[in-house]
Amino acid sequence: MRSTGSWYDVRDRRDGHLWQCRLKGKFKIKDLKVTNPIAVGDHVVFDVEDKTENTGIILDILPRENYLIRQSVHKTAHAHLLAANVDQAILVVTLFFPRTSLGFIDRFLVTAESFRIPAVLVFNKQDLLSEDMLDFQQELMELYESLGYRCLVTTAVTNEGLDQVRALLEGKVSVLSGHSGVGKSSLINAITPTLDLRTKEVSTFANKGVHTTTFAEMFELGPDTYLVDSPGIKELGLAETDPSEISHYFPEMRDLLNQCRYHNCLHINEPGCAVKEAVQEGTIAMSRFDSYLSMVGGQDNRR
Repeated sequence: MRSTGSWYDVRDRRDGHLWQCRLKGKFKIKDLKVTNPIAVGDHVVFDVEDKTENTGIILDILPRENYLIRQSVHKTAHAHLLAANVDQAILVVTLFFPRTSLGFIDRFLVTAESFRIPAVLVFNKQDLLSEDMLDFQQELMELYESLGYRCLVTTAVTNEGLDQVRALLEGKVSVLSGHSGVGKSSLINAITPTLDLRTKEVSTFANKGVHTTTFAEMFELGPDTYLVDSPGIKELGLAETDPSEISHYFPEMRDLLNQCRYHNCLHINEPGCAVKEAVQEGTIAMSRFDSYLSMVGGQDNRR
């Protein structure tokens, strides 16, 4: 339910009791170099160590149905697990104060696609947008909805869209992600006031958010309804993704599979490329193609 580095809050399935557990020795997961061997949402086997102290020992991590992962910011060649065994991934997006880049949105969607996790975009902070920004947001929503991604509009201060978010979460395990300052904690508080999560104002310096969630944590919102609140993400480097596979995780490019002249086409400068033709014709958005090129080139996502 919660990871604080070396200790984990583990919920007993039988009675719902929370135990403070630590790992038995060092866990090495085959073919997976990660900074954190256990993620919130993992199913584990544990033994009670001390009932009086409410502590336990994690003995095993059960096979995962899926997981969200990103490149570690601090440890080269390693990845960081964001959450495991989720039904959907929700990205909270703001177009102003702080601005979520289109490159970041696309990287999140590609990460979810690569592990077959349905993704939803929640456009928050409507009250801060000008008419021109609202029009731009509508264009973005129409673009992503045309690709099969559900888009919601919310404003925590006025409760706009909160009923839709509650319905979206019902009966599912969801992970909530986004930059620091986009309003994840405020949204959760508005949906479930009893949680009373800590929030902070966005710093006016460079319009960057301030980290308030320092550890990933899963909250039980209702029967069979769980929400993982993850720390604000500044960068989302792709992990476990070969450049030749990235186009498979863009639905509009996936639709053109096997239509390029060369079967191993990377859609960069090869002749007879169906994807580049679609970009020129306007059936693939230039912003999406730019995101694709930055991912293949291993560039950052601050665009």
